[in-house]
Amino acid sequence: MNRIVYVNGAYVAEQDAKVSVFDRGFIFGDGVYEVVPVIHGKMVDKQYFVERLNRSLGELKISWPCSETHYLEVMQELIRRNQLEEGMVYTQVTRGVADRNFQFPPPTPTTLVAFTSALPLLNSPAAINGIIVTTAEDLRWKRRDIKSVNLLAQCLAKQDAHSKGANECWMVEDGFVTEGASSSAYIVSNGKIITRPLSNWILPGIRRRTLLEIAKQAGIEVEERPFTIAEALAADEAFVSSATTIVTAVISIDGNKIANGVPGPVTMRLRELYIKRMLLEAN
Repeated sequence: MNRIVYVNGAYVAEQDAKVSVFDRGFIFGDGVYEVVPVIHGKMVDKQYFVERLNRSLGELKISWPCSETHYLEVMQELIRRNQLEEGMVYTQVTRGVADRNFQFPPPTPTTLVAFTSALPLLNSPAAINGIIVTTAEDLRWKRRDIKSVNLLAQCLAKQDAHSKGANECWMVEDGFVTEGASSSAYIVSNGKIITRPLSNWILPGIRRRTLLEIAKQAGIEVEERPFTIAEALAADEAFVSSATTIVTAVISIDGNKIANGVPGPVTMRLRELYIKRMLLEAN
């Protein structure tokens, strides 16, 4: 273990990184997090994820742990210290340390932790071959638009998918797909991208936001509406997006092949355009 992580103002070896047992993130899941991709040693989609973090903190009435400028400097310093060329930086902000009590404590310093992970983003094998998806009932709370550290329902869904030999789980509510356990969900029908509109029911994915911008620029039609699993199985293509998958095709859902079972042209074009945008930002 030689990774350097950040904990409340200090850069320390990962084995020495500790937070209090009374931290409200540990006791209540009272906190939020962000994940930002790193390409060629540079963060990409920076402004969008800072905006989302600011919104999540505001919705939970948690104060920023530092200035936005310093926050970005911390992540860039972690990238430098860990010599990270490609992967991601994870950051988590909690309400801080206080005796266990459900109501918010008096103002107390927030907790900020951050770490890096090396991951293949540009040339991921999953992007070449596509991924397998299962489905499960969406058991989460009703403020899924907040990027909260409360991820137990997603963990259960991911583990169920893993036990079935799948890579991701699409969560379903009232007959419609909400999103993936750790990704945004899309289908493609007659060249048109279909994805659920933003609301309290899904996370406002950064990759989703950027992809819809890219689709508009490329002249690809987008329809924001809920879709069913039956629609997905009848679609020409399906795909997911997230910080670590970028754009990755879904080739099977619950054992049923999507179209011819290989990544489709719209998905691959979007991935190509997204990577081009990321590389421009990283240079």
